[in-house]
This record gives sequence, C-alpha cells and structure tokens, in this order.
Amino acid sequence: MKPLRQIAFVINASKGGAAEIADDLEGRAQAAGVGTRRTKSYPLPGGFLDGMDACCVIGGDGTLLGVVSLAARTGVPIIGVNRGSLGFLTTFSADEARQHWAMLLAGEGRLVSRALLACRTGPEHEDLALNDILIKDERNSRLVRLEVTADDELVTEYHADGLIFASPTGSTAYNLSAGGPLIHPAADVIALTPVCPHTLSNRSIIFREDVVLRVYNRGEGSRLLVAFDGQRNLQVTAASPLTITLSPRRLQLLQLPGHEHFQVVRTKLKWAGSSTEHSA
Repeated sequence: MKPLRQIAFVINASKGGAAEIADDLEGRAQAAGVGTRRTKSYPLPGGFLDGMDACCVIGGDGTLLGVVSLAARTGVPIIGVNRGSLGFLTTFSADEARQHWAMLLAGEGRLVSRALLACRTGPEHEDLALNDILIKDERNSRLVRLEVTADDELVTEYHADGLIFASPTGSTAYNLSAGGPLIHPAADVIALTPVCPHTLSNRSIIFREDVVLRVYNRGEGSRLLVAFDGQRNLQVTAASPLTITLSPRRLQLLQLPGHEHFQVVRTKLKWAGSSTEHSA
C-alpha cells in the first residue's frame, strides 16, 4: 500500500495510557510530515474519516467496533492498538505500535480484508456489523419465536433466548460463548447460532457467502431488539422480515507482516500445548 499521509486517531480516554500513546504516535506522525486529526468522541463526528489514509484506534475491541461502520463506508483501513482486555481486533500492543510505527507510516504494513454482515429492515435502512448481529426480544426475560429462511427455503422456527448471526471475525465473540464454531477470518461464510434454544437438537449452521437469510418474528405481540456488534441497537416489529447477508463492503485492517491468526487465538483463548511440542 502507499505511504500514509493523513491519519485519524480515535482514542478511548477511559483506557489507561490511551491518551499518552496517542500523543506519542501523533507526534511521530507529524514529525514525519503526516497530517493528523483526533477525537475522543463517540459516535464519530460526521465526516471524521474523509480524506484519511488510515484510522488509528487506541482502546479495546469495543472501541474499534464503534468505528467499523464509518471506516467500511469510507474505505479507510484501521490500525488497532490494544488498551483493553482480549484484543482480537486491536492486534498491536502499545510497544508494537511504537516499534513499528515508522514502518506503518511508510505503507509497509499488511492489509487484510474482513467480511461484514449487512442487516436490512427495509429498502431504506441497512446497518453493518463486523462481529455479529444479535436478535432477541426487547425484554430480556422473554423468549423469541423466530422463523429463518435461507434463499426462501425454510430452515426452522427457533424458540430461544435469541439468535446470533456471526461473521468469521466474530466467531470468537458471542458466537463462541454460545457454543458456536470458530471460523477462520478468511472464510466468507455466516454462522447462525441459537442462544439457549428450547430444542436441544438446534445447533449452529454455517451458510455460504452469497446466501440471503430472512428472519421473521412469529412471537405474537413481541418486539425485537437487534444489536449490531453489541453497540448499535434497533427495535423492530413483526411488520417486515430482517434480511441478513454478507455485505459487498469490506473492512480493511492494518497488521504486522508476520501476524498469525492462530497464534492470537492460542494466546487469547489460553489454549494448552505448544507448537514446539512433539509426540514421542
């Protein structure tokens, strides 16, 4: 990719050391002749990423998820610097960001593309999610009755606490906690995982990349809450189905050239065993 000439900084000031890291990286960028802008506000100000070559997000994965929709719509790659706990998406530590900052400014980072989920409630409204879309009753104590079709073929009617539609990137998030599968981020598929289904044979389903999924609310008098990446919520009635697909838009992430997905998975999920171990 080309050298970075304009960088936006999104800073979660509630994370320890985030502001100091931003000051350091922004100062280095400006010293290299790179234009910068920064914000601690969420949602992002309108037009904040216009004209930017990259967006450096300093916080946790939740902070990065809050930037996804605008970054995907403007085509601006994200550099994630982790000041949270897990850091599946914010893959740079503070030390790594400082150590490799000049390389990133020179355009020598590894650019990877991640699939996004699109959810439409009508021809005029569509939202995007990098991790997952959760559908449940607006009241946490109520079960939902949701009918799902795939390319207009009935899958089944779920009676459950909710349904999770996860991207490959989001397979390590709520989907994993609900018993869903791990999926390599380069596999363009959609995982459907029910949350506490009342039928024990209801398990996760993996759908191909061009599938069109529709979800119908079959619960009499119930209203649904639709959560995008656990942050942006939408309330819908039974008037029309929700349509879920993989979006033609992609999210671009900047990583180190030697970044290894399963090394991150082993570390973050604390898998036992070592790559250096061999059987006798």
